[in-house]
Amino acid sequence: MGCLLVFGFFGYAQEIEEGVLWDSNKRLTWSDFKGKIPPAAVPAATTASGLSYKYSANLIHHEVELDFEVNAYFYPNESWYKPKICDDIILSHEQLHFDIAELFARKMRAKLKRTSFSDNVKAEIRKIYRETLKELKDFQELYDWETNFSRNTEKQLEWNKKIAEALAK
Repeated sequence: MGCLLVFGFFGYAQEIEEGVLWDSNKRLTWSDFKGKIPPAAVPAATTASGLSYKYSANLIHHEVELDFEVNAYFYPNESWYKPKICDDIILSHEQLHFDIAELFARKMRAKLKRTSFSDNVKAEIRKIYRETLKELKDFQELYDWETNFSRNTEKQLEWNKKIAEALAK
């Protein structure tokens, strides 16, 4: 019922925690949530997900040629749930947080593809990344607010459909 966004530019360094790469054929199960429940935690569950990117850029004939990868990840050790109160509706709510991260990974990929970069490519990519993260954070908050953290079943089902359709495009 909450979403912890984990962001990172990993470049060529290894990730601190191994994340689970978003996959259209893989749905989260409660066994994926391996984090410890914080003392005094109010939410029933928290999904830690986020975006990472890496890139290389070459200057060819005065144009920047960009090779990049942008991915959405779920972080099991930062994600947790309260078994006594969680059900399938809450799990579908948490899955959608991860799916939303994938939507914004796609948005960032699209933006990188259509951008003409200058020789200040590093700063320009970071700006796109920060803008994408801000949009992702705002969208995740809207999702939680409209669904009342999965408690509004009708709104939850609307969001499930909306996100499924967006991912199918």
